[in-house]
Amino acid sequence: MQKSSGGLIEWLIPLAFVATASWLVWHLPAFLLDWLPYSSDSLRGQVEEIYIRSDVTPERTGVFGGYVDIIDLGALILLPILTIVGTRTVRRAAMEYEGTSPVDRLAMFIGRVAMMMIAIMTIVMLYEVFMRYILERPTEWANEMTLWFASFVFLMSGYYAMQQRSHIRIFLLYDAVPRSVQRVFDTISTLLIVLFAFFLVYGSFQQVFVNKLYKWELYGSAFNPPIPATLQPMVLIVISLVAMQAVLNLIADWNKEPEIHTDEPDEEEIETLKRAVGQD
Repeated sequence: MQKSSGGLIEWLIPLAFVATASWLVWHLPAFLLDWLPYSSDSLRGQVEEIYIRSDVTPERTGVFGGYVDIIDLGALILLPILTIVGTRTVRRAAMEYEGTSPVDRLAMFIGRVAMMMIAIMTIVMLYEVFMRYILERPTEWANEMTLWFASFVFLMSGYYAMQQRSHIRIFLLYDAVPRSVQRVFDTISTLLIVLFAFFLVYGSFQQVFVNKLYKWELYGSAFNPPIPATLQPMVLIVISLVAMQAVLNLIADWNKEPEIHTDEPDEEEIETLKRAVGQD
């Protein structure tokens, strides 16, 4: 990857990804109703009622005679295209770890998506402050939308942090052993991550995808977003990506030279930070 920014497209693609994914998440009940059978008419009717109340384009008829309209279908097709374009156009910043695999590029693109979501959250909160304290007309959706976005940012940032090797690590024992033993430590930690991800997904799959997503459980507030129905499946998806990234990190770092970690400031890192913020 290049060490310079990829330009405006590197930010427009993540922004378009956020908009497309947000549309799909909000209209996900349409796909559930059209493409998945429901075990009872009462449950289907409950999800139908929720979707009818939240449908952004109720005037459009379904492409397949159901609820999925042409915009929903277009968003579904566009999302993987944006993901592929995003992973190809993302460029490594001066402070970032340079990965070479498509999964590394995906993690970096997800990092850019999280950055755009933080910017959107900031705008939403500024809008809420203006409406609440200037016009005295607070919204019902801003606080919960920010909470919803922040939860996704937290999860995606964990995936990005794993790819960047920026998660918290304790090096006291690690630095005291030779590289061959460090490889053993790395293998054990990766194995523990993979096992944790496996058992979390295995043990929670029924609860998350059937009781939350399938039933489209809502938050239970005035705005009433589907936070439980979307956030809990995202936890399982991200932990699976983190486990996969941990395995790739182990393979990529297997032959690297041993690193010594000290409390002394890293002059090279300081110079990199200065260049990143435009200082000489």
